[in-house]
Amino acid sequence: MENLLSSTDIATLFLDQQLTVRRYTPRALSVIKLMPGDVGCPVTDLVTELQGEDLASEVSQVLKTLKSTEKQIQVSKNRWFMVRTMPYRTQDNRIDGVVITFTDVSVAKSLEASLRGDRVVNVLAQK
Repeated sequence: MENLLSSTDIATLFLDQQLTVRRYTPRALSVIKLMPGDVGCPVTDLVTELQGEDLASEVSQVLKTLKSTEKQIQVSKNRWFMVRTMPYRTQDNRIDGVVITFTDVSVAKSLEASLRGDRVVNVLAQK
């Protein structure tokens, strides 16, 4: 499982039912400031770069309603992520926490802005 999560290169954060960090992929470090000691830490204690996003409220709502959410969130002027928050279901279909994935959509946002004629910094050149 660890090898699969590492090789997908997708930023993923797993929380348990008490909304504490269960595990995360190495790529999650680009979005959330995590350290190995943060496993077991409440989501409310995490430091993220997600502008205007209350991660704790979002995951609480998903766990309460069992409905996934998906939204684009700005991290910096030219950096955007698609954030998907879903209930974590076990093989026997029991809810056992929340999974959050962060997909970098900066290039798509830049292209979208350029098609609209907005002034954009070339994010491809920044990588």
